[in-house]
Amino acid sequence: MTESQEANMADSVEDLKSGAGSRKKLILALLALLGLAAGLALPISNYFLVREKIEVKSDDPRFAEVSKIMQTSCVDCHTQGMTTYPLYFSLPVAKEIIQKDIKQAQSAFLLSRAQLSGAEKIGSINLAKIATVIGDGSMPPAKYTLLHWNAVLSAEQKQTVLAYIQERQDDSGVALAAIPEQNPFHPDAKKAALGEKLYFDKRLSGDNTVSCASCHGLDKGGCDREVVSTGIKGRKGSVNSPTVFNSAFNFCQFWDGRAKDLAEQAAGPLNNPKEMGSNFPQVLAKLHDDAAYGALSKAAYGGPLDQERIKDAIATYEKTLITPHCAFDRYLQGDSAALNDEQKRGYQLFMEKGCASCHAGVAMGGMSFEKMGTSKDYFAYREKNLHLPYTEADNGRFNVTKDPLDKGKFKVPILRNIELTAPYFHDGSAKTLTEAVDVMAEYQTGSKLEPRETEAIVAFLKTLTGEYRGKKLQ
Repeated sequence: MTESQEANMADSVEDLKSGAGSRKKLILALLALLGLAAGLALPISNYFLVREKIEVKSDDPRFAEVSKIMQTSCVDCHTQGMTTYPLYFSLPVAKEIIQKDIKQAQSAFLLSRAQLSGAEKIGSINLAKIATVIGDGSMPPAKYTLLHWNAVLSAEQKQTVLAYIQERQDDSGVALAAIPEQNPFHPDAKKAALGEKLYFDKRLSGDNTVSCASCHGLDKGGCDREVVSTGIKGRKGSVNSPTVFNSAFNFCQFWDGRAKDLAEQAAGPLNNPKEMGSNFPQVLAKLHDDAAYGALSKAAYGGPLDQERIKDAIATYEKTLITPHCAFDRYLQGDSAALNDEQKRGYQLFMEKGCASCHAGVAMGGMSFEKMGTSKDYFAYREKNLHLPYTEADNGRFNVTKDPLDKGKFKVPILRNIELTAPYFHDGSAKTLTEAVDVMAEYQTGSKLEPRETEAIVAFLKTLTGEYRGKKLQ
């Protein structure tokens, strides 16, 4: 082969290589474009998915706008039966992820069709939650809006929702407020006197060893400061005893909300075999010949004791157990010197971290059920670090409703006098206020606090200790 032929052959080989390289680049470019097109098609396709539209029945045009925003950005995850599933939902991995996210979202917060239509009011606590997550930018979450561009809230939409909520929070009772000077429950003095005697009477228990005050001592912050309470014959309960102080502000009673009010709650421990182990016929038989009870009952009710009068009298007495005049009350009433700089910083952090979205109202809690571990798995943490396995009591609200979404939900405890009521949580697992704040921050709000932040919040919480009958609780 001549040199000329060799050169031509080399040129041909180079041409082939060059052509192959160009074709490879072209194929890669086409694949990239296809990938980009497919990637864009997923979020774009959400604009064309058929969504159920709920007709707004409210006369308030502002609510109509808020409902429209929520129907676009919230219902996929927070309204049962209204999820518009994306094209990729049928894929095995994607389906599992989406279903898990929706379950978690609905466990934390639900919007019903009736609420979106305006036929029912959205609860004050839920309004506070919406304001919190919109304000801090955590909702709608980034991984959701990445594929649902139409769900991203504009600055104008955020302002529309927040302004609507703020207007209603002012009169809703959810805003933090001082306990009023005058008892807002207006308890009847004669009924309360009878209830007080019953509250401290151990004859209400089966073996005459336990009274209401045994587990809810007024000298112990309204509880017993034990992990779980001890009933008759040394029997142990399954949950921590909550404080009786300010319990009248609770929207229901017990951790799982099984009692609608204080009167219904009064019957619970009396009939519980692990607590007072008694019953009303037995109690009435014991008290039948007690002249003092006869006189008190006649003065209060016009006749002798019976089951309903016992329950009502104890409930009436418990409505007197409110504790106003704490330092934070004075601060809310305009005394800026009532809190020092660290306590004010703690109050600011309490609000910034979203604590007040659940610990709201006059009692700073007791207004909603919340899942224990909204941001992270609390029970996994507890088993790993504290070696406490999951129990039936940890089901919380689920034990009453049998709704899977209520599993692990509990009535939010009130924070009034919180420094006096350790240990904390339904399981009594947090021994100190510092530990409770750290756990709540991480597992409820998703915030890992710096030590100085924890110290400031604890300092603020200690300003919530109020007075009973003119004396500060200890």
